Amino acid sequence: MAATKKLYQLPQTHNSLVPRHGVLTLAGYGIRVQMHAGHLLLHDGIADERRTIRLPRVNHGLKRLVMIGSDGLVTLEALRWLADQKASFVMLQRDGAVVLTTGPVYPSDARLRRAQALAHHSGAAILIARELIDRKLAGQERVARYKLLATQAADAISRCRAALEMSDSPESIRQIESKAAGAYWAAWRTLPITFPRKDEARVPDHWRSFGARVSPLTGSPRLAVNPPNAILNYLYAVLESESRLAAAALGLDPGIGVLHVDAPARDSLACDLMEAVRPQVDAFLLDWITREPLKREWFLERRDGNCRLMAQLAIKLSVTAPTWGRAVAPMAEWIAWTLWSGRRKPSGAALPTRLTQRHKRAAKGGSPLPSPVSPPRRENVCRGCGKTIRNGRTNCADCAIGGAKERLISAASLGRVAARSTGARAKHVASRQRHAQACSAWDASRQPAWLTSEVFSQQIQPLLANLPTSAIRSLIGVSRWYAGKVRQGYRPHPRHWLALAKLVGVSEGGRATDS
Repeated sequence: MAATKKLYQLPQTHNSLVPRHGVLTLAGYGIRVQMHAGHLLLHDGIADERRTIRLPRVNHGLKRLVMIGSDGLVTLEALRWLADQKASFVMLQRDGAVVLTTGPVYPSDARLRRAQALAHHSGAAILIARELIDRKLAGQERVARYKLLATQAADAISRCRAALEMSDSPESIRQIESKAAGAYWAAWRTLPITFPRKDEARVPDHWRSFGARVSPLTGSPRLAVNPPNAILNYLYAVLESESRLAAAALGLDPGIGVLHVDAPARDSLACDLMEAVRPQVDAFLLDWITREPLKREWFLERRDGNCRLMAQLAIKLSVTAPTWGRAVAPMAEWIAWTLWSGRRKPSGAALPTRLTQRHKRAAKGGSPLPSPVSPPRRENVCRGCGKTIRNGRTNCADCAIGGAKERLISAASLGRVAARSTGARAKHVASRQRHAQACSAWDASRQPAWLTSEVFSQQIQPLLANLPTSAIRSLIGVSRWYAGKVRQGYRPHPRHWLALAKLVGVSEGGRATDS
């Protein structure tokens, strides 16, 4: 567990309690969430690297409390404090499993849950399932076409999406979704994964590409064997927790799905809601791994080959929860409205829009949907050593020097090879012949009497140092290298002296003109 030495970015006891995004993540061993003197008291960390946080009931800014792991305690009084403050509690495992989610308790309507249970008989289930998969396939097509640049995969997904209109059962919709997923994840398979140069010797070969979405350990995405799939599993776990909270907030039963079949210990409706937002999570991961390297210290490979996230990375990924919560909210409200309007005797009362506040926005004349929340900015790391650097740079100061040296050596080698090529040698011979003919054709008697060697050395040569190399090169028709030598003090052939004298403004008698 040596990588956990960089687990926390905050001191052990601090007053800047909750980050701006409102997500507070606890990790480590012996985690405690309890009450003390009206405050929420939090303890987490490992060994001597532990921290204590006290949150008052007012101005705490907490929206989600995320607990990574299963070692510790949470008191009932603390859960009541979170419910009173309308803050959610989420318990996750690092392998992408959702253990527990709780959120604010709202009054619900039994008629909505009854309509949800009868969705397959009323026809609402097919309508909802088709819309969810249509949005998922539309997002996957955009990712494949514009980010992965996989035109064939995007066309295959587009054909699957067109076939959705003819589907009339959840089984046929699942078959179409599975066919599209095969084309979609095949486009990801060869995606390269980069690590800082100092970590490359410690990175297994199967970590250097995205690989198959299905793990060889389980025959499913669970228990990923490389970093990108492990990150994706964890992000999906965060999305699943947000889907559970959204369904519960609207009075829906997260366990009764319309697309996923009933299964023990699974919230099928939350899994349904995830489908429409999965491409957004995929795009977030794709932008990350194609622009920045992954640190080796962020991952742990277990004895069976399972790749697990270290706490440092899991905490960073938990911060994306508000982004996925905002993305899933409109879809959850649409499902609730579809179920409600499909009842045999619908009442005139409209369902509350607790997640998007659509009704309140419409009453005030604003946009029906809130603006999306952008994912938090990723940590920019050095491509050489993996150290955190400011945005806009690719290497730290130390690695930039070594990289520049390597690039110069490589450029010099390429230049020598290019200079010795047949075409380059032919150009060089032609240039030498052209200048030799010009020297032979030049008549020294045409040179002005005042333009002597002393005048050029004393009057003209010093002024050439103030001119750009490009001006000298274009005037006398020589190479950039030769023009640079002239600018530095090299005396060119006398046939160039008069042109250079005019360039620097020296006239007869060594007097500078007003040019």
